[in-house]
Amino acid sequence: MPITLTNATYIDRDALSMRTGAINVSDDPKGGIEFVDHVTESATVIDCAGKIVTPAFANAHHHIYSALARGMPAPPRIPTNFVEILELIWWWLDKSLDLDMVRACAHAVAIDALKSGVTFIIDHHASPNCATGSLHAIADALDEAGVGHLLCYELSDRDGTERFEAGLAETDAYLADHQGLVGLHASFTVSDSSLGRALECAEARNTGVHIHVAEDGADQKQCIDQHKCRVVERLHTTGALRSPKTILAHCIHLDDHERSLIADSNVWVAQQSESNQNNAVGALDARAFADKVMIGTDGMHSDALGAARASYLMAQREEGGMSPRQAHDRLRRVHNYLESNQFEGDSGNNLVILDYNPPTAITADNWPAHMMYGLSRAHVESVIARGRLVVDRGRCTLVDEDHLLAGCREQAERLWEKL
Repeated sequence: MPITLTNATYIDRDALSMRTGAINVSDDPKGGIEFVDHVTESATVIDCAGKIVTPAFANAHHHIYSALARGMPAPPRIPTNFVEILELIWWWLDKSLDLDMVRACAHAVAIDALKSGVTFIIDHHASPNCATGSLHAIADALDEAGVGHLLCYELSDRDGTERFEAGLAETDAYLADHQGLVGLHASFTVSDSSLGRALECAEARNTGVHIHVAEDGADQKQCIDQHKCRVVERLHTTGALRSPKTILAHCIHLDDHERSLIADSNVWVAQQSESNQNNAVGALDARAFADKVMIGTDGMHSDALGAARASYLMAQREEGGMSPRQAHDRLRRVHNYLESNQFEGDSGNNLVILDYNPPTAITADNWPAHMMYGLSRAHVESVIARGRLVVDRGRCTLVDEDHLLAGCREQAERLWEKL
């Protein structure tokens, strides 16, 4: 059934133009919106008087598998560097996951994302001891709640040949009937042979790769020691930078030549400022390729708007400053990535209704500043995804969120016992 939003103040995602009136929201999954003079009798009517309506958000780099980590047991000792953070926390956690836990992670993230106004997630998954079926389980859970997705499995040599093969098999099986990417952990955990096979899979499935790049200096050191080149140079030489579907996450510890290679390539970069601060690995300097940067959360949470604010504030120091409009455009660039590569699910009828009543006027010119300094996930009232009302006044409509979150807590207890 189509939805009509009455008395809606709509802010366009690209032009930032404002218009007030009635909006028909198509119930076609690939549909859009249309301003109308009258309400269709068969439509579900939502009165948006005093509210802001704008396209929903998307997350350019998530780690759904980390959703049950919140409050998890402490590691056996405090990590002293980034590699130890991986070894003592994240690689210990991902090896402990089973399919029930993976499914619970996806349920938890779907609910959290929708309540943040996020209707599409690009995810980077790892579960070395239950690779088979893992991407399918995540996809099913996100579909159930109404979240669009572009998934990949994190291929790596760190857990041995058998687990690499299982991850590659899951990737290929998933891509046979789903849109997605070929995931790689990072250069320092991927051999030349494995990188080559991942690129072959991506080419065969007409997609790109999704890889962590120079998140920490250790990635560069290993690449120089073993491959006699820097990380982006290695990716360039092997052809990993050719596809416009490819995503490089982080890109912190780069030199000017690497930045030039990215700027001259077809790839996109995902920025995760909060995670970078949490891991004390540094910050992105994207001045050489700023028009390629989009914003993710790296598993810290699912709130793309909050991540954009963090990136905006970080840029004041690391990138010589950024205007609210530039931060807004960086938040929205993930839509350009998805649209230009013809990925489905980030449709024109994905909308967020914001109960935002500030003490100052909203104009087309100052809306980005409102987004950076005033707006938050707390203002998300309702969400429409692919023409369906998926959040109604703060509650998910397609799933029983209380039941699912109770199940998530049960799976978290199982996971923590293993940890």
